[in-house]
Amino acid sequence: MLSLITNMGSLVAQSNLNNANNALNISLQRLSSGLRINSGADDPAGLVISQEQMAQMSGLQAAITNTSKDTNVVQIADGGLNEINSLLLQIRGLAVDAANTGANDPNTLAADQAQIANALQTITRIATSTQFGSDQLLNGNHAATATISSNALTGGKGTVSALATAETASGTYTATIASLATQATATGTQAISTGLVLGAGQTETLTINGIQIQLSGGANGLDATGAIAAINQQSNQTGVTASLNSTGDILLTANAYGSAGNNYTLSDSGVQGTPTSGTAGVGLGLSTATFTGGKDVTGTLVDSQGNAIDVTGVGNVLTGSNGLSITTDPTATTTTGAIKVLVANESLAFQIGANAGQNVSLAIQSVQANVLGMNVANKSGITNLSEIDVTNSSQSSADILSVIDKAISDVSNLAGLLGAFQDNTLQATAANLQTSLQNTTAANSTIRDTNFAQESATYAQNQVLVQAGTQVLKNANQLPQLVLALLQ
Repeated sequence: MLSLITNMGSLVAQSNLNNANNALNISLQRLSSGLRINSGADDPAGLVISQEQMAQMSGLQAAITNTSKDTNVVQIADGGLNEINSLLLQIRGLAVDAANTGANDPNTLAADQAQIANALQTITRIATSTQFGSDQLLNGNHAATATISSNALTGGKGTVSALATAETASGTYTATIASLATQATATGTQAISTGLVLGAGQTETLTINGIQIQLSGGANGLDATGAIAAINQQSNQTGVTASLNSTGDILLTANAYGSAGNNYTLSDSGVQGTPTSGTAGVGLGLSTATFTGGKDVTGTLVDSQGNAIDVTGVGNVLTGSNGLSITTDPTATTTTGAIKVLVANESLAFQIGANAGQNVSLAIQSVQANVLGMNVANKSGITNLSEIDVTNSSQSSADILSVIDKAISDVSNLAGLLGAFQDNTLQATAANLQTSLQNTTAANSTIRDTNFAQESATYAQNQVLVQAGTQVLKNANQLPQLVLALLQ
């Protein structure tokens, strides 16, 4: 219908032209910005996903930077440990030199001790000055320490110790011991205390945990004392100590506590050969014996709020799933009781992930001279590395060397811990973060970036539609003029 009032053709042309013009503007924006999504209206769901991925990308980039700085922290600490280890080797050399008392006079010993004292001072100085920024790393500021505040186990040695790790949260813990660990034993069937074990010329082979012990009657025979001494000479290799029980039978006892001793192996060839003189021996009587009776410590562990922590008993060590371990005294006369442990954890906390909770802790114990070489049994009364004195006649060279060797072991173990943390935790995590960042960036690009090949084609199409729409609108606006023709 022709009308002067309403030009439907023009309205339709205007609507289509507006749509085409809007589409053209969107294509222009996408091509000029390089982004397919420039506002929520472009793709609401895609925008939400893209924003989440961009937040993750930002976190991944920060985490990669973190792991790089964390590696630097560990390397600085490791460098300090290397210097301390070098000093410990020098100290050991000086201690060995001082042990040569047949060729050393007091002046020589004093010179050795002067060098040792200087090295000890340097060890402590390195431990207190090795730092990242203003943060000291090797002086114990970032250790996880556990202190026994009360112990219900009594008797025997009466010693109970606790060890915290970087995973152990600070607080007060209570370990309740239900039963102490026991040692596995194997008992012979011959009362060897009442006669010769082996007669002159006789032999017997005892194999304990794969270690062969050759017993020989020799020229005069072998009694119980001699047999036990021969077995105990290899106790460090076999892990077993021999003795006589109350009925005079030989008793083999595992050196270690716990159920693992039940798996110890034992074989006895029995008496071999005939006596060349005198009486035949009865033998050890261990041909049918097996190790039994080894039990692990059992008990419970709870935190300050009374929450139970899963525990595992191995030997005489009760270890919680939080890394806190309690070493009980198997010789205590009380088999049950509570042990209070105070844990102070100042471990270094490293954020190595893009999200909350993706962090790790590293505990670095002090390596000052007065805490190295501790817990070494010795007759000289030396409690730590700082107390060694080669000029002190009451300190034996063997005890001094044992303390130094323990100090070297302390430092080496800590260096190994740092190396494993750097390699297995930081560097492996950094590599994974790089891969995650690459894949997340690619996924975000798929959602948000402009596909130029597709969008340029769309732009060309919209451009033609705008041009055509403009021409059609021009023609539509001329339609009312046809009405004049009807009025002429």
